[in-house]
Amino acid sequence: MTDASEAMPEVVDQVALARLYGEPLFALPQDLYIPPDALEVFLEAFEGPLDLLLYLIRKQNFNILDIPMLDVTRQYLGYVDEIRSRNLELAAEYLLMAAMLIEIKSRMLLPPRQQEGAPEPEDPRAELVRRLLEYERIKLAAQQLNALPQYGRDVLRAQVHIEQSQQVRFPDVQPGELQQAWHDILRRARLVQHHRITREELSVREYMSHVLKALQGRRFVELETLFDPARGATVLVVTFIALLELAKETLIEITQAEAFAPVYVRLAYTPT
Repeated sequence: MTDASEAMPEVVDQVALARLYGEPLFALPQDLYIPPDALEVFLEAFEGPLDLLLYLIRKQNFNILDIPMLDVTRQYLGYVDEIRSRNLELAAEYLLMAAMLIEIKSRMLLPPRQQEGAPEPEDPRAELVRRLLEYERIKLAAQQLNALPQYGRDVLRAQVHIEQSQQVRFPDVQPGELQQAWHDILRRARLVQHHRITREELSVREYMSHVLKALQGRRFVELETLFDPARGATVLVVTFIALLELAKETLIEITQAEAFAPVYVRLAYTPT
């Protein structure tokens, strides 16, 4: 039987690397095999070739107006070789930029051809510098916009549902609206009236009685139905005056459901 002291590890204070079947493991086994592709770590993620170039330049504090093409191209190609083995579709875009860098590097190695009277040839890096500066401005602007509070991410809309009983309240009829309704009635009356020369004595009290009889047994009566345009403007005027007298004596109520809605009339009392 094995002694318990012999089963304990030689280094007691060392921190265990892992536990295997519940037992602490203080050192890696000598025959442990780890496949090369078992673990891949990408510390930086780039949004495109310009983003990678800008990262390489800013990380090493290179002057963007005087880019050392040798160092930048070497580091860029190293990254492209890394992603070519994993993602050919992604590497295609980076390969195009790699070809552009190699071309710029080659043009810088060759002596410039300058003719007499011709302007000084442009720096081969000028177009690349312009694109990098423009991309950097857009990237900084995007970061500033992303830092602003966004609805759904930083800000949520507060919604509160309040249940309360509401009592229906009809708007009061203004004198101007009553006048407009009266003008509409007169306008329609003129369209159907005939020219007559007559003399008729009309009683306002009599037409007040006619209006009250027309309202009896009915909850609401539209104002226009109380007038008979065929009887002429005189009867219309007397009927309108009768309505005003009844409203003045609080025998009828003139109501309106909402603004610009039809005007209704009803009895202000319950007939016995």
